[in-house]
Amino acid sequence: MRKSEALAAEAVSCLNRALAALRDIWEEIGIPEEQRLERTDVVKKHIKSLLDMMVAEEENLKERLLKSIALCRKELDTLCRELQLDPFEAEEESTILQLEKDLRTRVEVMLKQKRDRKQELKTLQEQDRDLCDILCTTHFCIDSNAVPSLEELDRYRRHLASLTAEKERRREEFVSTKRQIILCMEELDHTPDTSFERDVVCEDEEAFCLSTDNIAALQDLLQQLEARRSLNEAVCTELRSRIVALWERLQIPVEERETFAVHMTGSRAKTRKALQLEVDRLEELKLQNMKAVILAIRAELADYWDKCFYSQEQRDVFSPYYDEDYTETLLQLHDAEVGKVKHYYETHKDLFEAVQKWEENWKLFLELERKATDPSRFANRGGNLLKEEKQRAKLQKTLSKLQEELESRVQAWEQEREEAFLVKGQQFMEYVTEQWQLYRLEKEKEKQERHLKKSRQIEAEMMYGSAPRTPIKRRVLGPHTPGKVRKFGQAARTPNRVATKPPRPGHKERNKENMSQLNGTTLSGGCTPTAPAQRNYSVNSVASTYSEFARELSKASRCDTSSRILNSTTTTNTYC
Repeated sequence: MRKSEALAAEAVSCLNRALAALRDIWEEIGIPEEQRLERTDVVKKHIKSLLDMMVAEEENLKERLLKSIALCRKELDTLCRELQLDPFEAEEESTILQLEKDLRTRVEVMLKQKRDRKQELKTLQEQDRDLCDILCTTHFCIDSNAVPSLEELDRYRRHLASLTAEKERRREEFVSTKRQIILCMEELDHTPDTSFERDVVCEDEEAFCLSTDNIAALQDLLQQLEARRSLNEAVCTELRSRIVALWERLQIPVEERETFAVHMTGSRAKTRKALQLEVDRLEELKLQNMKAVILAIRAELADYWDKCFYSQEQRDVFSPYYDEDYTETLLQLHDAEVGKVKHYYETHKDLFEAVQKWEENWKLFLELERKATDPSRFANRGGNLLKEEKQRAKLQKTLSKLQEELESRVQAWEQEREEAFLVKGQQFMEYVTEQWQLYRLEKEKEKQERHLKKSRQIEAEMMYGSAPRTPIKRRVLGPHTPGKVRKFGQAARTPNRVATKPPRPGHKERNKENMSQLNGTTLSGGCTPTAPAQRNYSVNSVASTYSEFARELSKASRCDTSSRILNSTTTTNTYC
């Protein structure tokens, strides 16, 4: 049972109790039956009148609700058409009261949407007018009297956002371009002479129309001014380069250069004029000091030759370098050659710098190798030997890495240009290979010199006797000890004692062989009086060139005399 039904039953129960109570009261009072009926009828009429009035009021309420529902439905249909929305559909099981409430609420919501859309449309149209005035474009096409749809408003907003972004872009472009135009005009000493130039430079930025035509005209103006400025800058740069070159060639004092320093920047008309006057003055001085200028150019040319690793043959190709008739024609030839070599160096500067780096590391490597053969290095303290060894090992890795990188870069360079990359007249890898060959020949030469020195020492001891018995302590450890040297000396000084001893058979044969070798080689024995006059060694003491040294070394290899002489002589004196 619903609560309303329970309340109705309770109301009936209350009415029954009230009537029962009235009847009891009437009974106690003693009211006759006829009066009781009258009184009961009055109660009935009163209750009926009250209930009829209540029913009428509720019926009236129902009528009002139904009318409201009808009005709301009609208004909703109109709003849906205006707002371009789907028709509103109420729930089928809704009561009259709930339906009226839902329809009324929906109407209010849609009325608010209509007002909001109209207001937003008005605002967007105002923004559209402002943007179109600034950008000189047409207005967005939309019906101002109709209620715009959500899609139309969204499209309108995107359109205005695009116009706003375009406006900001053009504004930034205008401000930036205007600033550049003003700078160009200042550098060119140019005064605005057209209405458009005056609008750009003199008028307020906000008043300038940002149309596509105006922006294009603005860019054209800037390009014209920049072209003039670039031309001025190029001319001024060229004039400054000529001035600096002439200063160096003419050895102009620093004080005189500093007085002109104010004109070494900028490209205004007065600066350009001052630069031209200075060039004219220096050219006149150059003609008056032709020899000094040519010599200065030759020094510059030699510097670029060094940077490009030119060989002497490549340098000799430019014969005017050695001409001593200092004329204007000779100067022009030198200028042209410097320009050509300088351009060649600048074009391949990275490659030349890489080769220079290899050269520097190679020289440092050779220096460390030279130190490694210096006996005095063992007297150093503080871990210098270990440091040098680490540095030499690191240099060997660096040289190997640089050589590999340069080899690949040079190959790519040669393939691209279909010509050889020369370093001192040789292809790079040939040059590197030759440096290593010269290094190895130098090491072999030092080794042979040590052998020759040792052989001379042994020969001298065999002829004249050994050194004093208490030799000076040697700091450099070698393959032979002082004891062995002393043996040679004793054998040379006491021949009688050795002769009285019967030689062993095997030793005797070896001594014969050794003596025969000594008699027929450069170390012509300790027993031959004429030995000092016969020192025609298989390898000359110090070869004048690496090629001569290589030839001598080849002869020495075939003869194989030095090492056998040293070994046989040592053996002979050991067993004497």
